[in-house]
Amino acid sequence: MTTLVALSAYVVTNHAIQTAEVLQFPSSNLRRELKLLPCGFHVKQPAHVFQLLATNGRNQKPRTLGFAVPNGNNKAERDSSHDDPVLVLSKNNKSSNDLDVEGVASSSHSQANSYPNSEQPGSQGTLLDKLRAVHLHVLASEQWNASLLKLCHRNYLIGATNLVHYLALKCLDLEQLKDDLSSVGLLNLETINSHILASLTSGIQLLENLKTNSLNTQGNIGPGIDTQKGLDQQKNEKFSIHTMKKKASSDRELLLGPLQHDRTAHIMVTVGQEALESEMLITDLIKMGTSVIRINCAHGNPSLWSEIIRRVKRSSQLLEKPCRILMDLAGPKLRTGKLKPGQCVMKIHPKKNATGNVIFPAQVWLCHKGAGPPPAHLTPDAVLFIDDQALLSKLDVGDTVRFYDARGKKRMLKIWRRVDVFTGTGYVAECTRTAYVESGTELYVTRKKLKFPIGKVVDVPAIEPFVRLRVGDLLIMSRDSRCEQGELPGPNSGSHIIACSSGLLFDSVKPGDPIAFDDGKIWGVVKGTSISEIIVSITHADPKGTKLGSEKSINIPESNIWFEGLTSKDHMDLDFVSAHADMVGVSFVRDVHDIVVLRQELEKRKLQNLGVVLKIETKSAFEKLPLMLLEAMKSPNPLGVMIARGDLAVECGWEKLADLQDEILSVCGAAHITVIWATQVLESLVKSGLPTRAEITDVANGRRAACIMLNKGKHIVKAVKFLDSILHGSSIKMKAALKPLVLFSHLF
Repeated sequence: MTTLVALSAYVVTNHAIQTAEVLQFPSSNLRRELKLLPCGFHVKQPAHVFQLLATNGRNQKPRTLGFAVPNGNNKAERDSSHDDPVLVLSKNNKSSNDLDVEGVASSSHSQANSYPNSEQPGSQGTLLDKLRAVHLHVLASEQWNASLLKLCHRNYLIGATNLVHYLALKCLDLEQLKDDLSSVGLLNLETINSHILASLTSGIQLLENLKTNSLNTQGNIGPGIDTQKGLDQQKNEKFSIHTMKKKASSDRELLLGPLQHDRTAHIMVTVGQEALESEMLITDLIKMGTSVIRINCAHGNPSLWSEIIRRVKRSSQLLEKPCRILMDLAGPKLRTGKLKPGQCVMKIHPKKNATGNVIFPAQVWLCHKGAGPPPAHLTPDAVLFIDDQALLSKLDVGDTVRFYDARGKKRMLKIWRRVDVFTGTGYVAECTRTAYVESGTELYVTRKKLKFPIGKVVDVPAIEPFVRLRVGDLLIMSRDSRCEQGELPGPNSGSHIIACSSGLLFDSVKPGDPIAFDDGKIWGVVKGTSISEIIVSITHADPKGTKLGSEKSINIPESNIWFEGLTSKDHMDLDFVSAHADMVGVSFVRDVHDIVVLRQELEKRKLQNLGVVLKIETKSAFEKLPLMLLEAMKSPNPLGVMIARGDLAVECGWEKLADLQDEILSVCGAAHITVIWATQVLESLVKSGLPTRAEITDVANGRRAACIMLNKGKHIVKAVKFLDSILHGSSIKMKAALKPLVLFSHLF
């Protein structure tokens, strides 16, 4: 098994990064394997000692984690002396979570094993020694993992190497060093993730230039490592800051395309069936700034996907605006089964105040079936399709359309506006009383006491089925597919019942396990299990009840359910994706094995140019992200990572989400991997038309990613326009546009 030697695995605990000294290691003796690891970097004479010390957070007693010592024999020895620089790692039985690691350097001209000198912390000499020790540690990590880096495709070699440098840096506690560097106005270790080696080398150069003339004249360049090797690498421009930034930008464009009109990030929008119900939706989305359309293969079918893609390509060509297509494979996600469809009836109701008086009539869009939905600037409360275009066209503004609703109640629609649309004519009407309209409802107008038919209502959609759950309710999850149609008999008929076809769920859960539904909107605890049923007691839901519908997510954070990387459906969908999309999203990746399987499928189909987006939505994927990235980098495919915050928060805990997403951004930034910021972005704006203040700051935080994704909703076009204004370059330069304060204007 390919392993990453002596680098840190990272987990977020109590808002602090805790480290373990090894990500994965063979089952052989760890102490023996870590005894001697060749570094291969030359040390200038006279001899100096570099120590990497691990200190216990409680007693602060230093323990040597590693050091480098040269001697004159130019040979490596295992015990008393070391010729070439060797990093010796010791491993004790204490938990690595209790250890803080700091880089400490020492300088001595008399003995090769002396301890740190007596210079004051923060002085230029001590600071330079510390930075050199860190530099040595970073260079050594690259050597230890040279065999792993050689497996990466040449397109990703620089990013993979910088990722190894980043992980090496993360396993050290550098808080004091960060403060010391800041105090002299030099390196900020928080901002160098995308170019570790070049920044460390530049910092060392600056500190060397600040040395006193006496030290310079004596030629005392300092202990430990020969920075010339790092300088040579930088001179070759392979690891220079400019080159690495340019390469990261190039990789982003390769996956998502070039940014347009001074925007700082791409906008991705998820679309589904609603894209076919509106002739202009795709066009409006691209016009407002969408540059990537996402299709979720967990919903719909190839016929639906083909039509969406056709409209995207047509609109992109007409508007002369590039728009790429990402298709997410469904993956092994647990979902609720399908419920029996509800009645095909539509409720039209005006807005009323507390006393029941109408304050806003309901807005209704009337049009022929072929005319399509209303224009984007109209947001009606209901849409009614009429079967007869000829009769409908006889309506005039001011007419009153009458009908009997599903209850036999007489109701009226007042026509107040006529709108010409691309494929016909539509009307905006007002309804002042609640009505229930079903397919077949006959509409008519009265003129001179005579009835004139307008047509019949057609294609009223079925009500989305759901069960409403409250705290204390029992939910029975069944393998039996009959409950999907509401036909499951038995003594539990008074309980809420929903299906789940995955046998893995029933084989893995046990009483006491927490379980979440619909991205954590509903929580419960497993009370009992059997071969065919799971009984769940609801512990969290809205006081008025929360709806749980068909095909909603199921998460069991504390269960060790094993999933296959790509399902049989994913294999079939991948054939469609490879022929029609620019990128494939891989859902619920958990470990390196999932990436290996994906690479094999891509190589089998010769899909070297298909973009790959890894969706990070489980705790396992987060913990193994560096290894998965290095595995994915073995292929030439453009690579990206999506922070799927919905499932990630449920799986890892809401309180850790902010730290998790920041760490993913840091790791991907170090590897020069494109990041997509996803899940519930501007959700209130998309659904209700008005954003919350927290959503605005969330978007501002998301500007650190290369792309921000919005989910579908009633006001999606408005949301895209709003997001585009935030992402436009001028919004970031707002500080420069602010006028000076009045107080300061009197002083200058």
